[in-house]
This record gives sequence, structure tokens and C-alpha cells, in this order.
Amino acid sequence: MKKLYGQRAYVQSAGVKGDLEVDGFAIAVSAEQGVELERHRTRSFDEMVEWGDDLTGFDLIIALSPASQRRAQELTRYAHIDVEYWPIMDPTGLGDGRAAKLDAYRQTRSQIHERMLARFGPPTQE
Repeated sequence: MKKLYGQRAYVQSAGVKGDLEVDGFAIAVSAEQGVELERHRTRSFDEMVEWGDDLTGFDLIIALSPASQRRAQELTRYAHIDVEYWPIMDPTGLGDGRAAKLDAYRQTRSQIHERMLARFGPPTQE
């Protein structure tokens, strides 16, 4: 998101669980597009709140899994924040061998990219 739209929007990444390491295949396919995830840390919605992020300051939450959609809807029950669910393929566990796994992650990356373009329009020109 930040690579395509720069400072056009304030973006934070969160999920249902925050104790997981960023997947190595996600790091690899993101690096192919110039997006560095190696130092990225996963965090949960609850950690965002604990660390002082006020969810009411956000206009939109995009959930990529049914579990994150449910959690986002719970957290925003009394706030005016839109929650969108994007049914994106979960590549974990798909493919036999490194090449096949990377292809599955690339497909997921492409799905997310296409959804961002459809939702937010062309990338910001720098």
C-alpha cells in the first residue's frame, strides 16, 4: 500500500494474532517488488490498542481472512469505521517445493495488488 500510494493514506498492518514471524515466502515475493518486510513485525489488533493506536482514527479496515473480519467488526461495533473483507487466497501450505510455494505467494500478492488498484485507483506518481 505504501509503495503504491506513498503518504496519501496512513496505513497500519495488523491481524488477529501478533505473535507470528513474518513468513519467509512473503518476505521473498515482496522483495521482488521492492517492498522490504524483513524487519516488519506482525501485531494484533489488541497490540495496536495497547500501544496507543486509536482505532477510531482509521476510516477503513481491510480484512484478508474471515477471522480478521470478525475481529475488526467486534472492535468497530461502536465506531464509524468501514470494514471490508477481501477474500484473498491464503498461500500457506500450498505447493510442493520452493518454486511452487513462491508461485502461490505471487498469486496472492497479485490478488492484493489488483484489489488495491480497484479500490484506491492508480498509484500515486512520485
